[in-house]
Amino acid sequence: MTVPHSYRILVIGGSAGSMPVLSALMEAWPVPFHIPVVLVIHRLKNVKSELGVLLSDHIQITEPEDKEQLLPGHIYLAPQNYHLLIEADGTISLDYSELINFSRPSIDLSFESAATAFGSAVIGILLSGANKDGAEGLCRIAAAGGTAIVQDPATAAFNTMPQAALDQCADIQSMTPDQMIRYLRNISTANKR
Repeated sequence: MTVPHSYRILVIGGSAGSMPVLSALMEAWPVPFHIPVVLVIHRLKNVKSELGVLLSDHIQITEPEDKEQLLPGHIYLAPQNYHLLIEADGTISLDYSELINFSRPSIDLSFESAATAFGSAVIGILLSGANKDGAEGLCRIAAAGGTAIVQDPATAAFNTMPQAALDQCADIQSMTPDQMIRYLRNISTANKR
């Protein structure tokens, strides 16, 4: 697959069963990676989460502040119990409004805001999950001309989330975790030029 050189952001969403794949992606992460990355992972609301620490074993990941500027090569983790929106000026907005698809952060909201902000320059990846959050947002990325990828449902611990996206729109690619790693390496190489 040909990789465009003009990506502005990569947004990865996941829920139940996504941690093994996310850990594998982080462990194999291509360095340098020349675009900002936002991780939107469902976590329990009222339980202290060490997700950022766990993932940072492999690569530096930070939880952003409201209005923080997205920087190339940085990986941001949506803070626990906040929606994360991508603004057209390349900043992050954090929001404490109602749950969407029973979730805060909502993957749909992050995907949709990225599609609105950056259109075809967005890559969205949707991993394993037991609800449908992210499916509609990934379709919005595809409709805006961006690249929309789901974890191959056959490899997902909970296939509801990726399968919902595949069922809702046609312009979505299905990849195994190994194929995602190769794809990210190709993006890294293409964006060096």
